[in-house]
This record gives sequence, C-alpha cells and structure tokens, in this order.
Amino acid sequence: MTRIAFVAAVAANGVIGAGGGLPWHIRADLRRFRAITMGKPVIMGRRTFESIGRPLDGRLNIVVSRRRIEAGTDVEVLADWPAALSRAQTEAARTHADEICVIGGGQIYAHALPDADRLYLTRVDAAPPGDTYFPTLEVEDWQETAREALPESPGDTARGELVVLDRVRRA
Repeated sequence: MTRIAFVAAVAANGVIGAGGGLPWHIRADLRRFRAITMGKPVIMGRRTFESIGRPLDGRLNIVVSRRRIEAGTDVEVLADWPAALSRAQTEAARTHADEICVIGGGQIYAHALPDADRLYLTRVDAAPPGDTYFPTLEVEDWQETAREALPESPGDTARGELVVLDRVRRA
C-alpha cells in the first residue's frame, strides 16, 4: 500500500496559515516541498488550492471541495477525503509513486490524520498570528526518523528545520 505523507510547515504555536497564505518565507522549505511532492499525487483543500493560485506542475492535483471550482488541467476536484484518497491511490499505483502527499490545509490535515503514515514537517522558528492550525499530534503515535536544519537564504523571514515523523504501528 502506498504511504500517506503529510507535508507541512508548522510554526511553534501550531500556525500553518494566515489570511490565505503562509505567514513566513523560507526558500529552502519551498525547494524541499517541491522535491518531496514531485511526481506524486497531492491532495489539498480548496482554500489551499486557491492560495497556491495554480496547479502544481509534475503532480496530479486533487482538490477536496463540495463547491465547483475552476481548476484547469492536472487538477481533479472530489467531494470528500475518501474519494480523494481512492483517486490518489489509483494514480500512485499507475505512476509507481511511493507516497501520496497531503499538503493542507488545516481541515484536510485534521480529517486525514488517522490515515497518515509519515509527516514531513518544517518546524518554523516563529510564532506568528494566524487563522489556520496544524492538528495536535499524540506524541506516542509518532517516532522521529530524521531531522535537519534548513539552510538560510536572503529574503527568508524565519528559520526552520525539517523533521520527519513516522507513525508507530502497534501490534
């Protein structure tokens, strides 16, 4: 079965968004996001899709929304998480992708968390105000498997580190 991986940047206070965008800019995080998700189906909510403003190249973009939206090519709009997950699994099998990437927002993360196998989290060293939050994790359900500081670039408004967490499976 294909692994379900969340890809998110999360501030120290749990914020992942503010006013339809990211409340920080970390260039290395954007490059990391692209590298992790390229060639894999990505699932996102409508607001996340609208905040990006265009389909992500090189990936099937699956948008979960009950509303009809103008999506364009390489985008499929499905009404709920089970339908989105099923479509992503079909695409992952077709393309031999090892992961399905869930990329936000807060409601999608909260709803899909029970199905997640891996979390690629950029821990942002900031606590900005925001209106969208990452769900609270039960620490005993996750094991850290990797951690690395992200290099700083001119124009960055915060620092971050990539943390990879894998779900602990109990027998």
